Amino acid sequence: MIHYTFHSRTDPGRARDNNEDAVAIDEASRVGVLADGMGGYNAGEIASGMATAFIKSEMARWLSETGKHAKVKEIRRALEICVDNANRSIFNASGSNPQYAGMGTTLVVGVFHENTLILGHIGDSRCYRLRGGVLSQITKDHSLLQEQIDAGLITQEQAAGSSIKNLVTRALGVEDVVMMEINEHTVEVGDCYLMCSDGLSDMVDDAEIASILGGPVPMDQKADILIAVANEHGGRDNISVLLVQAQPATEKRGLISRLLGK
Repeated sequence: MIHYTFHSRTDPGRARDNNEDAVAIDEASRVGVLADGMGGYNAGEIASGMATAFIKSEMARWLSETGKHAKVKEIRRALEICVDNANRSIFNASGSNPQYAGMGTTLVVGVFHENTLILGHIGDSRCYRLRGGVLSQITKDHSLLQEQIDAGLITQEQAAGSSIKNLVTRALGVEDVVMMEINEHTVEVGDCYLMCSDGLSDMVDDAEIASILGGPVPMDQKADILIAVANEHGGRDNISVLLVQAQPATEKRGLISRLLGK
């Protein structure tokens, strides 16, 4: 068995007054949700807040009713239905309130079930995994820039300075139907997972993220450091991080382990 610990932080950054990111965690159900909203008149805050609150509460309720014996394929289907319902709620709110017209949000959502991560995402919010000191991006952005990279039109190095970095090709709540990409990943003890908005990934490169996640400080401090570094590098957008650490399940973890976040 694996024990999971969750930590999250969100910050408006240095260039924006409001925060259109949202993060939600239900540790008992091992559900984490992160969203980066978009839309005028602060409507992005509405979209991301609706998405994270709805998906967290509905998935937590379903998992608590189903118990620990749910199969991965059942969790996967429940997540698809839950995200579809959230999409329709945001889309309907957008259509019935002129000030919310066109609002939407990216999404990354993970359900940690025993040694499996059921991971869904829409847009360019990401999930990374640190395993054995090696950082891997385990989501692929739904963005115009990523499509150009996939087509061989530009290189990863050219993409770093692109002016179309934030144009997503999918978003939750913009149309009545959205396609969520969903994948399953085997979790190993010692893994660290990072879900984040592009306010982090645009400001902090993979090598620095890996260095911070692999550092000898508690998980909550790692979240603070990631946000501080993104702000030091300019903080041009809202910054949100959600960290999940996979640890060996024991009846009682020692005081030293708890202090070290292990």
